[in-house]
This record gives sequence, structure tokens and C-alpha cells, in this order.
Amino acid sequence: MIALILGTSEGKNILSMLNKFTEDIFVSTATAYGGEILKNYKYKILNTKPLDKAQLFESFKENKVHTVVDASHPYAFEITKNAMEICEELGIDYLRYERPSVLEKYKDEKLIIEVESYEALRESLKHIEGNILNTTGSRNIEKLIDLKLNNRIIHRVLPSVKVMEECLNLGLAVEDIIAIKGPVSYELNYAFIKEYKVKAVLMKDSGVQGGTEEKLKAAVDLGIPAFVIGRKAVNYKKVFYSEKDIVDYIYINCS
Repeated sequence: MIALILGTSEGKNILSMLNKFTEDIFVSTATAYGGEILKNYKYKILNTKPLDKAQLFESFKENKVHTVVDASHPYAFEITKNAMEICEELGIDYLRYERPSVLEKYKDEKLIIEVESYEALRESLKHIEGNILNTTGSRNIEKLIDLKLNNRIIHRVLPSVKVMEECLNLGLAVEDIIAIKGPVSYELNYAFIKEYKVKAVLMKDSGVQGGTEEKLKAAVDLGIPAFVIGRKAVNYKKVFYSEKDIVDYIYINCS
């Protein structure tokens, strides 16, 4: 059986292409929503909740998984680390689909600053006078609160009841929350920056599919810095940057 760990929109494309020659697939997403959008695809098993390392191990072993396709989000480091270690232990072929970065294209742009971590942001942001737009996701809001910045921070998050409750429980004011499903267009990014008088934008390097380029272009065109939380460097043995290439590899080696 093939195990497919999903956390990107490209994962659906990979599943769709795999369905052309197999349905013997174990699909794992971290949310019920992730499973809901897969209802028209074919698979033997669907998991829609986060799995810790022990649970992932048992799932792979019980279902006799021979190949793992890790198409999780570039910043979902924990699931990637667990999957790699389990595959090594069980002798499973681990394949990583890595969403291509867009930062290389902007490497000479002085307004785009890559930082290693949220902690590293404190030193960079202390020179920013004015409002900050955070687009790194609701799970990282607490990290920004811990920086104890004096700036007003506007957080752009998913428009779900759970996320809104989490934001309000953290003490965020309603006027500091933008609830919208991404990816967001260049025009809308530009408008948000103008409307909220934003002086800096925080983001992840989520690739073209994650709307990173539209954020970068809007920030640069408005002359404000964009701080990008860098991806962790991982030494993958087999990594693919194309959905077609990873499916072709599986077809040739697993059919």
C-alpha cells in the first residue's frame, strides 16, 4: 500500500494521478476539512486527524505500507521528521514532495528579509514603527505575542469557528483579525496593506501555491519590508519538486 501524507493543494493532484493506476492508498490529513475535500478521490483508508509518531508507525505497519509520499506543508516539520524516521526503521521507501521556494527569484531584493525563526524576528521588528501584518497562520500567534512588541499586529487567519475562538482566547481584538481563506491575490494583499497602514509583513515561504509571491510583490511595490520565516533545512534522500515526477517514479517502481 502507498501512504500519502497530505498538507498541500498539490497533494490532491498527486492523489488524482495515482488514482489512474491504483486505489491501494492510505491517505492521512491533519483535519476533517482535509478529508472532506477528498471525497471524490479513491483510496482504501482515510485518516483525518493528527497522528503522533507511535500512531503513524502502527498505521504504516498495519497497512503494510511500502511507499510513503510526504506531501505535507513545507513548515510541518514534525510529521516529516516522524515519517522519515519510521520509514528508515521499517524499510519503507520515503519520497518527499517539496513545494518549490519563490525566494530565489527575490534574492537581490533588499526589502525581503529571511529570518531563521520567530525568536529572530524580535531584533528585526524592533526597528519597525507602525502596524505589522502577520500572515504566518493562527498557530503562530502566541509566538508573536511572546515577542512583546509594541506594534499593533493584524493577524490574517482562516475563517473557521475554531480559529476565531483560538484568536479571541489569546486576547486578540476583533479589529486586529482578518478572517479569509487563502491564497490571497496581489490586489487584495495590496489593499490590506494600504487599509491597515501596514509597515511590515510577516510570512512563510509557502511557495507559489501558498500565495507567497503575491504577498512579496505587494510589499515590495508599497516599499515596506517583508520578513520571511525560513524553512528548516532537511536532507531528503529522495525529493521531488514536480507532482508528475513523483507519480512517474511510483508508477515505474511500484506497479
